[in-house]
Amino acid sequence: MNQMDLASNGSQVVLEGRGIRKSFGTLEVLKGVDVALGRGEVVALIGPSGSGKSTLIRCLNMLEVPTGGEVAFRGQRIGRKFRDSVDSTGFGTLRRHVGMVFQHFNLFPHKTALQNVTEGPIVVCGTPRAEAEAQAQVLLAQVGLAEKRNAYPSQLSGGQKQRVAIARALAMRPEVLLLDEVTSALDPELVGEVLTVIRSLAEDGMTMAIVTHEMAFAADVADRVLFLDGGRIVTEGRPDETIRNPSNERLAAFVSRFNH
Repeated sequence: MNQMDLASNGSQVVLEGRGIRKSFGTLEVLKGVDVALGRGEVVALIGPSGSGKSTLIRCLNMLEVPTGGEVAFRGQRIGRKFRDSVDSTGFGTLRRHVGMVFQHFNLFPHKTALQNVTEGPIVVCGTPRAEAEAQAQVLLAQVGLAEKRNAYPSQLSGGQKQRVAIARALAMRPEVLLLDEVTSALDPELVGEVLTVIRSLAEDGMTMAIVTHEMAFAADVADRVLFLDGGRIVTEGRPDETIRNPSNERLAAFVSRFNH
């Protein structure tokens, strides 16, 4: 399902990258990528290391400012400044509605799980502390960590830290959640508990873009799969067309590495 398919099916495009290019010095990582996320859609981004997957979703949240092209949220162009202007939405507004979960958790080490989750709503949104803490406890319960609310990151496993990071992102009540290789830093036995949380979010209708090497998970949870290679989207389609039965030769060779 491409951007035109989204429109024809009546799905509202929430977040969009148009002709996204990104260079670091002389290295061009993204070479004109178009991507659109429909409301309630889960899109998996797969591809070899260095193909531009993580850079793409960081551009969609303006954590990396594209060298060329533009990002749009709810059809409004995102500008290069933090605050909104007459002709564009500021990336500060974008980040309040588009959450990000990183590979390496990025929790505040000196704050408890509860405090990590309440920080954004209190500081950014001005939510009263009692209200933020009540919401945080609901979210920690949602990711299976109600009993760990007073634990510090040093007292948590990698899987538990990542679940706190997901709860922290959800505390901002985002319309879109971007997940960047959120299981790659985990021990294999901890991967399942994080994927269970993400699967639950998908079932609840959260719009998500997921960079992952977990092929079976991507095939199970994604509505659409994008295969990136060399800074471009080589092919896209439903999981049945991409991961389970790839017709593209380059994609077939990539997917076969995970089927042994």
